[in-house]
Formats: sequence, structure tokens, C-alpha cells
Amino acid sequence: MKILAIESSCDETAAAVVEDGRKIISSVVATQIESHKIFGGVVPEIASRMHIEAICAVVSEAMEKANLDYSQLDAIAVTYSPGLIGALLVGVNFAKGLSLSTGLPLIPVHHLRGHIASNYLTYPELEPPFMCLVVSGGHSHIVTVDDYTSFKIIGKTRDDAAGECLDKAARAMGIPYPGGVNLDKIAVNGNDMAFSLPHPRVEGSEYDFSFSGLKTAVINLIHNAQQKGEAINREDLCASYLKAVTDCLCDNTVRAMKEFGFKKLALAGGVSANSVLRRKMTYLAKENDWKLFLPELSLCGDNAAMIGSQAYYEFLNSNIADENLNAYATMPIDNSVF
Repeated sequence: MKILAIESSCDETAAAVVEDGRKIISSVVATQIESHKIFGGVVPEIASRMHIEAICAVVSEAMEKANLDYSQLDAIAVTYSPGLIGALLVGVNFAKGLSLSTGLPLIPVHHLRGHIASNYLTYPELEPPFMCLVVSGGHSHIVTVDDYTSFKIIGKTRDDAAGECLDKAARAMGIPYPGGVNLDKIAVNGNDMAFSLPHPRVEGSEYDFSFSGLKTAVINLIHNAQQKGEAINREDLCASYLKAVTDCLCDNTVRAMKEFGFKKLALAGGVSANSVLRRKMTYLAKENDWKLFLPELSLCGDNAAMIGSQAYYEFLNSNIADENLNAYATMPIDNSVF
């Protein structure tokens, strides 16, 4: 089964053709990073306009690289939630138009389900059930994947997501956008024990995360040093901060894995590309005799191939939409209502 998938939830316009949920036939991603860099983050209105400008060319390129025409496809898939509402609407409406004009079924895909499915493309042998830590700029979740379309949220952030926490701290340190990626590069040369930073916990919810206090702590540390005219070793601060964030992610995930008795652990989302997180999880998986699944770096960020992968399983579960499909800025991963 060949599916053309479209992704436009944030600042990447992407299209891909995926076969049977496991094989990438083509994948095209047009990023907007350079356009948003001068603002230090994604500007929703600009993102939406750039999706409109890019989507026709991106979809056409994906079809050309796949060497297919629409008569050889079996379905159209699109990210419909969660994300920036204006950006999502560009992809959803384009996909609805394609579905109407070609007569192909339309498959709505939850963005976070897509991130988890990036592991199916990297590891064709991976099958549920397993536990997944989903970490990105907007989300931090511990999820059990009980089946391809059956998910349960075990823990999630109560405030900032891990990726947002990294980006905002990076901005305070004067690190250019995209902050989390550049912070990771700088931290390589730092001492992660140089600064003592908090490891927030959510009382009564041992699997939930809270990153706002950690973010505030490092911003206050920077401002206090600036007011006193003191220099801060940026490499050491980046390394110490990254250690605190990844410690929180790993600690909760380890507890959840042990409590629920899983032996397979996957990572997903943009922050799953972080070198410190990948290294720590690799060590913890070996220590606990777990099988660890890490998506290819090219599949960690937003892309349409992961949407095409998950769409295959949504289709098998009869999750098909019609011309009334809408976009939603927020929606839990365990909610398939569209």
C-alpha cells in the first residue's frame, strides 16, 4: 500500500511516499529555519504563509522522486493535530483537495503518533507493545504503545516541554536559533558538573515532568551574573543544564519502564536527536537489559515519512476522514476523534 503523506504542523513543509508503513519511497522536507532565525523562534503567521508558498512544489517533488503518478497511490495522509493551527490548516486543506480530486481515501494522522512511527521506518522489526518517550519543542510524554493505534499516556509535562525549555535557556545564553540543537553542540566541550541545577519533580505524579522551574533557575543564574559583571563559562553551563534536563527525562522513564514491566523502549520527537539523551538512554537500556529503539537522526525532526508510516496503521484500523476533516491545535495522543 502506497501512501502520499503531508506534514505542515510547525515550520517544515514536508511530503513523502511510504509503502506499507515501513519503506520510504521518497521524502522531501522544506525547512523555514533561516526565515525564523532572526526572530529567535517560529512566528506562526510567517510559518503559515511559507507553507502556502512551498506545499505545491514539495508535494510535486515527492511524487517525482517516487516516480509515481496519483493513480498508483492508495491513499492520502495528513497531519491534522496537534500543531500551529494556521500551519496545520494549510496541509489539511491541500490534502482534502487532493483526496477530492483523485478519489483517494484521506487518512488523518496525529503528529505525535507519527513521531513514534518514525521508529517503524528505522526498525522494520519493531512491533507493539513498547514504551516510548516522546520529546520535542512542544511535547514531553511517556506513552505506552499497546498497539499501532492504541496509546496510553503515562506521564507528561505539567508546564514547558523539554525542547521549549532547551530553546528558551539557549536564547538567554545568547545561543542562536535553533537553540536546542546549538546548545547540544556547545555542551560537548563543557563540564556537566560545573553548575548545580534543580531536578524538579511533580509531587503525587511520579511520571510527570516539570521544566519551568529549571528554565527559570538557569535564566536567573545568567541574569545575576550579568548584573554582577561576572563571566559564565557557557560550555559548562550548557553541559550542566543539558544534564539536568536529560536526567529528569531519563529518571521518570526508567521508573515507568520498571513499574509497567516493559522490555522495549523507544525515543521519538525532535529532542530524541540530542546526543546526551541518546547516550544516557543507551547506557540505561544496556544496564537494565532493555531493547532500545532510536530513530534515525533524519527522522527525529518533523517529516512526512513518519506520517505516512503511521497512516498505514490508521488505515488498517479504518480511521478514514471525509471532506469535513478539520485541524486542531491540541489533542491528546490517545484521542482519535477527528
